[in-house]
Amino acid sequence: MSRIVRAAAVLGTVALCASLAACSSGGGGGNLASVNGQTITHADFDRRLEASPNAKQVLNQMVQQKLIDEYAQDKHVDITQAQIDKREAEIRAKYPPGQFDQIVKQQGLTEQEVQNILRQQLVLEQAVAPQVHVSDADVKNYFLKNHATFDKPEQVRARHILVADPQTAAIVLAKLKAGGSWDALAKQYSTDPSSKEKGGELGFFGKGQMVPAFQDAAFAAKVGAIVGPVKSPFGYHIIQVEEKKPPTTASFASVKDQIKTQLTQQQEGQAVPVFLQGLRTAATITVYDDRYKDLFPPPSPAAAAATTAPAPPPATTAPTPAPSGT
Repeated sequence: MSRIVRAAAVLGTVALCASLAACSSGGGGGNLASVNGQTITHADFDRRLEASPNAKQVLNQMVQQKLIDEYAQDKHVDITQAQIDKREAEIRAKYPPGQFDQIVKQQGLTEQEVQNILRQQLVLEQAVAPQVHVSDADVKNYFLKNHATFDKPEQVRARHILVADPQTAAIVLAKLKAGGSWDALAKQYSTDPSSKEKGGELGFFGKGQMVPAFQDAAFAAKVGAIVGPVKSPFGYHIIQVEEKKPPTTASFASVKDQIKTQLTQQQEGQAVPVFLQGLRTAATITVYDDRYKDLFPPPSPAAAAATTAPAPPPATTAPTPAPSGT
């Protein structure tokens, strides 16, 4: 699993925790809202949240956060602000401009909460680093077995304006050929909400990513030419291909770092759950609410004995960040 996917999953999980925790602690007593004069109290709202299936997930996540923080303190794992900022910048770079902030906003997270999530991720990576071993031979063998997955097919970068009928398409096409602004006309006419505010920009895509009629027109067009209207199940497209990339065959040198990062993340993905379970088994977790007691049952004697082994020491440096991900 790529680092960006893992980070997005962590953001989603902790967003739930943050939002429910905020609701539970927002007002204490008093009224939260009223509907035609009928009040909804904070106490009723809190009880509903605590009784929901998500409550156990939230408590579980909060306990895990405490355990990671305590581990970092006990083992003197010092994650610097520079490391956190670097990780956040890497993740942001994988999204189109503004999309990362939009995701964070939708999940109800503050910038500080995002940085706390990334700090804990870095702590976990350092904690399991001694158990992660990826050799040059591992990387080479993976490349030889999966060479084709790193090759890149022919791609085009295009923009379009999508409209509902051929009459409107003819108007847009005439205005474009007369020198009209793509940005302005896309905002005015396009019915594609994902691209109209970006001048109809679609970015690079390969064959199989667009509907056949659109794909055929885009790959057949010369760079800079305006083609259309092209009818598809979505409506009528006016298309301009802005750039083309020929197919490329990956070399081992070009993907070596990417493969090493991928294999490292796979091993981390296997080691982290085991490490977290070890923290839980060794911890004293007391649950005072009967509804959640089954979340943290007392460890068996065998499991308790296993926790007497020393925890893995933290790595002296942060693992190499992923150069790419999806």
